[in-house]
Amino acid sequence: MVDSILSEIMLIGLLGIGSQWLSWRYRMPAIVVMAVAGLLAGPIGQVIQPEQDFGELYEPIISIAVAIILFEGSLNLDLKEIRGLGRPVLRIVTIGAFLSWLLGSLAAHYVAGLSWVVSFVIGGLFIVTGPTVILPLLRQSKLKPRPAKILKWEGIIADPIGALLAVFAFEFIVFFTNDAFDNSALLSFFLGAVFAIVLGLLLGKGIGWMFENGNVPEFLKSPVVFTVVIICFTVADELARETGLLSVTAMGMTLANSKIASIEDMRHFKENISLLLLSAIFVMLTASLDRSTLFQIFRPEIIGFVILMLFIVRPLSIFLSTINTELTKAEKLLVGWIAPRGIVALTVSSYFASVLLEEGFEDAAIVISLTFALVFFTVVAHGFSIGPLAKRLNLAVESRPGVLIAGSNRFTFALAACLKDLNVPVMITDSSWNRLRKPRRAGLPFHHGELLSEQTEYLLDITPYSYLIAATEFDAYNALVCTTFVPEFGRNNVFRISIEEEEVDHVKDLANTIGGRVLFSKNNSLEDVIDKIDNGYVFRKTNITEKYDYEQYTQKREADTVQLFALKPSDEITFFTDEGERSVENGDVIVSLSPPGKEIGQIREKLVKQRNNDTDSEDASKNRNEQE
Repeated sequence: MVDSILSEIMLIGLLGIGSQWLSWRYRMPAIVVMAVAGLLAGPIGQVIQPEQDFGELYEPIISIAVAIILFEGSLNLDLKEIRGLGRPVLRIVTIGAFLSWLLGSLAAHYVAGLSWVVSFVIGGLFIVTGPTVILPLLRQSKLKPRPAKILKWEGIIADPIGALLAVFAFEFIVFFTNDAFDNSALLSFFLGAVFAIVLGLLLGKGIGWMFENGNVPEFLKSPVVFTVVIICFTVADELARETGLLSVTAMGMTLANSKIASIEDMRHFKENISLLLLSAIFVMLTASLDRSTLFQIFRPEIIGFVILMLFIVRPLSIFLSTINTELTKAEKLLVGWIAPRGIVALTVSSYFASVLLEEGFEDAAIVISLTFALVFFTVVAHGFSIGPLAKRLNLAVESRPGVLIAGSNRFTFALAACLKDLNVPVMITDSSWNRLRKPRRAGLPFHHGELLSEQTEYLLDITPYSYLIAATEFDAYNALVCTTFVPEFGRNNVFRISIEEEEVDHVKDLANTIGGRVLFSKNNSLEDVIDKIDNGYVFRKTNITEKYDYEQYTQKREADTVQLFALKPSDEITFFTDEGERSVENGDVIVSLSPPGKEIGQIREKLVKQRNNDTDSEDASKNRNEQE
């Protein structure tokens, strides 16, 4: 075991972020990697024991972290996003949640062998999916917009609803089974839930008003929101247990729909914080389990309950609740299968296990084991199956990473046509309908609109695209576009084409700070590559092999050739810049902008000479006429 709390915090952070990196590097579900890391460090390896070591601080840390994660997810719940999806989303979080509660409770009683009281309590709890598990899976799988939005909205809204249903079931059942139970307890629960919603709405409105009227400086906006989230959660939760999650969700949705100018900055900040918290908290929760809990999850009744929840309860509740909606059979099948449980289920179940045991329900002793079994098996099953199933149902975007191009001109048109020939998803965007004339006529994918507009988020799906190229005639605009989309694409996948051949030093420093990397070379500006296109330069594809490696290619290529990018066998694209070494290996395809062949060049020279001679003859004739 580690010797100090400080060392344990360091190890938790290392395991959490390390798991995120491993999942990104080897394309595995992050939640699965974090769960395994926590189990290895906790009950299996006995290296850390967070619950024991943190003592009384353990539960508050987990609770506040969950509140921040849920708030960050609710910041993305803009009502514009579900235009056309309001009906199925509403059905799923109401009728679907009720059916899932009822069917899950029956399964818990008849299969897991739990009493009716314990069954209805955990049945309500198990309707949650949550942003802690859904959002990482959506980032990994790249679903089409409709099923992705449904799963996201359900996960974020169902989290507080599930916790409230569990509390309601407990309060309601105890009310009717305990003669000494006071009527005021049930009433206080309902009043507490209403108060939590009102508190969230008021705090959201208040923060929005203060930000819009300049009452909070820019450098304090994120800290203020961070603090108010904790206040919102704590006040509501102290008055009525488990209503804090409902309150922060209401606050987040209020801010998301209040049209605050700085909402994007808050989203990015909270997203980074929530990713760090999610990584740490999931490791802490799994590391705090004991070995007896792990052994219990393989009991036949627990395995049977998990199988029923996976293959009967979830699909049936989704199919019944979405009858007569616009969802297709494929979308219903995918949404009916994907329902991983996460942090909220683990944290709230430990609370109810202790409360139910205090009330004399001895069968509640297996609630934590039952919850962990459902969490672990659903995370593994859904984490590894969402991608293949989405592809099988044709609900995933194209697997090849695509290129989003800002600015329509003769060069970007030719580049987009070349990428399309290589079966690389590509999209040209421009605010001018006239500049999009050539892409429209050629049948290239295009988007007419301002890329930096708020409406673009709802009108343009950027999920298929992993790279961004800003290639308009304005350097400042290109840098702004790159800076705006760095959080979505990553700093290494955002590029711009320089306007001038030689950038002055302060422009270079500014570009390194806010703009994307300069594409191709500093000696090839946008005007240069457009001139090359006008002069007959063509896109050439060269296969790099053992017999003809990259060194031979660089020696034999013509001096005026502009190396654009390398398409790798893995479908990844390496765009060439002046930064760092160019990673080209055997099997790559290099795409370059090369001078035309000799015969084509000679024809172009004759045409140019003829055009010049005609111009000279016209000028001479004009001069003679003027002299006469």
